[in-house]
Amino acid sequence: MARGGRLSDQIRPGVMVLFVGINPGLRSAQTGHHFAGYSNRFWRLLSESKLVSEPLTYEDDARVPTWKLGLTNVIHRPTAGSAALRPSEFVMGRRRLRATVRRYRPVVLALLGVTLYRRLFCETTVHPVRLGWQRERFAGTRVFVLPNPSGRNARFSYRQMLRCFILLRRAMTTHPRSKR
Repeated sequence: MARGGRLSDQIRPGVMVLFVGINPGLRSAQTGHHFAGYSNRFWRLLSESKLVSEPLTYEDDARVPTWKLGLTNVIHRPTAGSAALRPSEFVMGRRRLRATVRRYRPVVLALLGVTLYRRLFCETTVHPVRLGWQRERFAGTRVFVLPNPSGRNARFSYRQMLRCFILLRRAMTTHPRSKR
């Protein structure tokens, strides 16, 4: 639920994959739930990739930790698009995310979008950004870049997005912590 216009992180100890968005959209802020945009494909991708065992909607976001998954955003301020965000918000958001990662110690930090990856690693990234596993780590945690599931993202087809989510799921099912 949203408190003061801010979405609550959905994370519990033992989280394996922490999904990280840039910031909530206006509809998410309005509903108080992550990825609530009408055209956002996050929930469908989560279900069809079998990262969760049943279909979920944005209203189920508090249940995500049941599957050892977590949800957060780098910046908590909702906007109609990420272009409205200030560089100083990314600086503060990066610090907050680093503290969150150190606290919960996820196995994987799943960044939702190449843009987010660039914003977090712009000073260290010299290679082209590809989807999937990255060379860099964030606060000691492995980084996996997924396509941004927003309906505004026309760069990747749904099939391409789903393939990436499935690749993440396959990697996680072989990890020793997935057995606990």
